[in-house]
Amino acid sequence: MGTVNLLPLTPPGSTPVRVMTIAGSDSGGGAGIQADLRTFAMLGVHGCVAVVAVTVQNSVGVKAFHEIPLDIIAGQIEAVTSDIGIAAAKTGMLASAEIIETVAATWRAEGLEDTPLVVDPVCASMHGDPLLHHSALDSLRNTLFPLATLITPNLDEVRLLVDIDVIDEDSQHRAAQALHALGPKWVLVKGGHLRGATESPDLLYNGREFHQYSTPRIDTGHDHGAGDTLAAATTCALAHGYSVPDAIGFAKGWVTECLRAAYPLGHGHGPVNALFRLQAP
Repeated sequence: MGTVNLLPLTPPGSTPVRVMTIAGSDSGGGAGIQADLRTFAMLGVHGCVAVVAVTVQNSVGVKAFHEIPLDIIAGQIEAVTSDIGIAAAKTGMLASAEIIETVAATWRAEGLEDTPLVVDPVCASMHGDPLLHHSALDSLRNTLFPLATLITPNLDEVRLLVDIDVIDEDSQHRAAQALHALGPKWVLVKGGHLRGATESPDLLYNGREFHQYSTPRIDTGHDHGAGDTLAAATTCALAHGYSVPDAIGFAKGWVTECLRAAYPLGHGHGPVNALFRLQAP
């Protein structure tokens, strides 16, 4: 097991902290809701879900996806929040403008504006397969980002959202400022895809101050689900009452250990491994 600090565990028989993932299902089990639930479980929180799409996916790529009807998406969120309750939530693949609008409208209708919401603006798979209709970018910017406690775009998503190609520290700062202007409380510009970097430099910004995080770049070809896992771990920490900067610090440590323990799967990219907590020394 790695040296990452862990979140408090719930005593047996007591109800753990509840969190929700609003995202797509990955049939290969590497990313999406499956990755989120693995991290939720390994961090000792109770994970609830609102499935918005079902992908036909394996370690090689995404072959197709099917969107869930809008009333079923809204109904999942309503059913969970009205009965079980959640301390935080994250979004992943949302597929279309209509789904984004439905999630945002339901979030407001359920009175969740003060509940921490992490928006991972998933636009494409790691293989480059599209997971969001291009027409939905405006809905992300105008409808969902203003509800977000935190957004966590990678560099490809930054380019799509604000047309800034992050190549160095200066452009990363400019991207964070442009993204913050779209309405989220905090922005994390992830630097894991930064060309030529020997470390993974992430930049957090809230309109007033910058926080920089840097962790060693793990030399592995198996990093499927890394972005989902980072956002899921951040959500768990926020649900436990961590500040956003501390939640990011925790999540960076978590995903680094998941990368260290990543394993091959199928003929393509294997997943990051939240199950490292269960592995023998």
